[in-house]
Amino acid sequence: MMAMDDSLQELYQAVILEHNRVPCNKRVPAAYHSHSDGYNPSCGDKISVYVNFDGDRVADLAFSGEGCAISQASASLMTELLKNRPRAEILAIIDDICRGLAGEDVDLNKYGDVGALIGVRKFPMRIKCATMAWHTLKEAIQEI
Repeated sequence: MMAMDDSLQELYQAVILEHNRVPCNKRVPAAYHSHSDGYNPSCGDKISVYVNFDGDRVADLAFSGEGCAISQASASLMTELLKNRPRAEILAIIDDICRGLAGEDVDLNKYGDVGALIGVRKFPMRIKCATMAWHTLKEAIQEI
């Protein structure tokens, strides 16, 4: 019988692999209010994030780009979590998640499937892969 940690780790890996294989909101919208590009020179991952606003709420959120499974899954998870939320709430969540992935005491499981990214803490070089989309979205939101 597997230990709980092993089962949880397998579940997290499955979430990441599924979001990499079939990413949510991976597209370039026909029109958008703001966008930002992110690049991780240490591994070559590239991402562009596109934001459409309805007042202060992010009505649509999409991304495009290439990279490792972690960067692509993280972007997919991000768009699912943050679409249809107000800008201030999104900025607070981004900060929370980036702090949590960096090792601070933040319960990432409160953000649903985004908690699957917690495994990157074991691999410090992969933290940039997991946070790149979030930092890129923050730039896009602060642009407007």
